[in-house]
Amino acid sequence: MPVERLRRAARALALLAVAAPLLVGPGAARAQAAPAATAPPAPATLAVCGSCHGADGNATIAHWPSLAGQPRVFIETQLVLIREGLRDVPEMKAVVAGLSDAQIGALATYYAARTPALHAGPVDAARAERGAAKARQGGCGSCHLPDYAGQQQVPRLAGQNEAYLVASMKQFRDHPGPGRDTVMASTLRGASDADLADLAHHLAHFRR
Repeated sequence: MPVERLRRAARALALLAVAAPLLVGPGAARAQAAPAATAPPAPATLAVCGSCHGADGNATIAHWPSLAGQPRVFIETQLVLIREGLRDVPEMKAVVAGLSDAQIGALATYYAARTPALHAGPVDAARAERGAAKARQGGCGSCHLPDYAGQQQVPRLAGQNEAYLVASMKQFRDHPGPGRDTVMASTLRGASDADLADLAHHLAHFRR
């Protein structure tokens, strides 16, 4: 999907971000057309992004998400939504405010092509199993794919920063409303903090 089309569709995407992935099967998602050739991101832009998201897109700072291996369309959409003020991420406002559509496309293509790193740290087998059960119960693999690699507008969860996953899921659970992902809010409704912690542990340490 060209970035210029994302700008025109941004308001609809803010409310319907999950509609497309619910209608697109895994096979179709994996067969999506390759992005058009684009110039690489400017080194200065990558340096700014890398200060929080990691030089190669694998974040090492708690509560900051990894971008490596995220679906290109997902990255493009989120950057456009933040730039247009339709998604409120205060830390990102100044960073994306001056980015052109071409620059956003270049960043999305760059980070989508980076290799996600294996999550560091020990795995608590009991917590991981409880999290796996919660993921099966919630049908996480139906939208994020069975390997949690994400597709189209749906983000990659496998190997994501564990603290970031917990914080994001709490946002969905505790602050549903306009512009929020209603499918996620519904899926996480009633989940305890312990449930979310176990689920995040499972996803962060997931191995194919």
